[in-house]
Amino acid sequence: MKPLRVAMDIGGTFTDFVLFDSTTGTYLTEKVSTTPKNLAEGILRGLENLGRSLGDIEFCVHGTTAGLNAFLERKGARVALITTQGFRDVYEIARGNRPEMYNIRYRKPKPLIRRRDVFEVEERTRYDGSIMKPLDTGSLEEVANRIREDGYESITVALLHSYMNPSHEMAVRDYLRQHLPGVSVTLSHEVSREWREYERTSTSVLNAYVAPIVERYLSKLEEEVQDRGLTESLYIMRSNGGVMTAEVAKANPIQTLLSGPVGGAVGGVTLAETGGYENLVLIDMGGTSFDVSMVIKGRPDVTTETDLEGFPVLTPMVNIHTIGAGGGSIAWLEEGGLRVGPASAGADPGPACYGRGGTESTVTDANVTLGRIDPDHFLGGNMRLHPERSIDSVGRIADRLGLPVVETAEGICDVANAKMADAIRQITVRKGIDPRDFSLVAFGGAGPMHAVFIAEELGIRTVMVPSMPGAFSAWGMLTTDIRHDEVGTFFRPATGADAQEIDGIFQAIEHKAAGVLARQKVSRDKMTFGRSADMRYMGQEYTVNVLLPQTHGSDVTSLVQGFHDKHLDIYGHNSPNEPVEFVNLRVAGMGQLDICPAQALEDAVDSSPRPRTRKMVTFRGELHETTVYNRSTLRHGHSLTGPAIIEELTATTVVPPGYGARVDRMGTINITPLEVRQ
Repeated sequence: MKPLRVAMDIGGTFTDFVLFDSTTGTYLTEKVSTTPKNLAEGILRGLENLGRSLGDIEFCVHGTTAGLNAFLERKGARVALITTQGFRDVYEIARGNRPEMYNIRYRKPKPLIRRRDVFEVEERTRYDGSIMKPLDTGSLEEVANRIREDGYESITVALLHSYMNPSHEMAVRDYLRQHLPGVSVTLSHEVSREWREYERTSTSVLNAYVAPIVERYLSKLEEEVQDRGLTESLYIMRSNGGVMTAEVAKANPIQTLLSGPVGGAVGGVTLAETGGYENLVLIDMGGTSFDVSMVIKGRPDVTTETDLEGFPVLTPMVNIHTIGAGGGSIAWLEEGGLRVGPASAGADPGPACYGRGGTESTVTDANVTLGRIDPDHFLGGNMRLHPERSIDSVGRIADRLGLPVVETAEGICDVANAKMADAIRQITVRKGIDPRDFSLVAFGGAGPMHAVFIAEELGIRTVMVPSMPGAFSAWGMLTTDIRHDEVGTFFRPATGADAQEIDGIFQAIEHKAAGVLARQKVSRDKMTFGRSADMRYMGQEYTVNVLLPQTHGSDVTSLVQGFHDKHLDIYGHNSPNEPVEFVNLRVAGMGQLDICPAQALEDAVDSSPRPRTRKMVTFRGELHETTVYNRSTLRHGHSLTGPAIIEELTATTVVPPGYGARVDRMGTINITPLEVRQ
């Protein structure tokens, strides 16, 4: 048996690695600069730095940003959309709703494809799946010729009502593969087998837009790691919180869009289980972005429909809210007011203190100026910072504001903290959730440095910094299972619905999910399936997803009651006497993997840890003598009082004045106000 399990997470500034050695039960972390021009280069460098043979790796999982970056930067493939004759404008028209009602400058997002990229074929399937008009191969031949002549890289096929009967879409795919070999083809029913023509079309267009980029990247990465000795399959983190083989990822690249950020949410579930917590807000602050997710009642907050920059996506994803706020976020002035982000210095040239040519002041430069980052011990001493360049960059902002340098540096941090607190409100307060009922879990290279200040903004009393915070998302990838989601439309009133019919449909959906799991070498005894139903009150537009009991009993009465209860929980009201209807039936297929165990700490000999040094650090405009600890010396039961700074390879944790911290059995640092501890 091979002893090693490795996770790799690409961020905007750094690429993180976590290696677990089953022979010793220990973890090893590594962090290298991300290589934006060739992401695989950073991956290969980090694997080399780990100093282990790739032939000894049993499980290798990767969180990729290749697809997400292509989408965000609008550098995806040139896509042709094939649709039913008469429905060419479904994608262009989109929806008539106005998500920003009071924004007089609101504009719909610019479509990923132009109207000239949409082609019609003669065919028609009815809403119930019956064929109204057979597929006309003559019209398809004409479309294929035009696509060939115009040199499209990718094709998506979104025919009317294909979620009920995909035979025409499959016939189109077969024809295109025969006559246009080498061109990527996406079928709407394969990425989203749900009703709503615009949303399904949007999802399939987005999949086709990133498909060639993801396919090329993963194929190249697979080739490179195999050449260096990896003999096992390369796994990719899915946006739904599971993993999949690279082969499946290349066939369904839309499921890689949140591949990187979702690792932290999965790690939060494990943290909740080991620590006995139910409700967590998870923040991942890296060099470029700030990602927020939640664990509610011990489960990740997964949504069946999400919105990416105005484009609807019908596929299960962990609910993550992202803003441009990180250590590399650039401070700037607008009409005399201080702003931070979303522009980032990234990995190259990086903040001014990196000494790589960056001159603009960033959040990291502000923290260096305040004394919260030790220039000689950044990344465990592997990278020396230049504090004088940070002071110069912050000073230029200070001169324009007419403020002292230190006050300006603290202002930069305050503005960034306020932005991040507001991002948390977007997925809590805006949905009727009180963040004060949650604990805040901080990770990412910069998260533990800002966590307490963000928690103060929200009234959260407990901040948790897990082990290996700078690589926590990568660690989370080692704690998940293979997952594949399937859905089937079942549009029917709940009154009179046949439980046996529902159970039969669930079994058919499970059979499809089992087939995909089997392709990823999951044995039948390692498979489990979770069932749920999308339901709504008659006349409503959107649905609520209701989980079925693990017994898989499809009792309609229990499902309806579960819907009423969840509607009340989400919206604060329900209507138990109103009729309810089904819309979709869903199955989450899980393939069990060996999970890397959390590493428990030894008990402390005494309650007070030994500091590494003391230094002067600015908090709230005043200098404080601050104790500095090396996290590797902390043990279970250690307790310390702020102001304090805890340094480690992947992150720096700041405990401000008025706060104290304790280390638990799993090595998590729990920070609370001193009055709470008393």
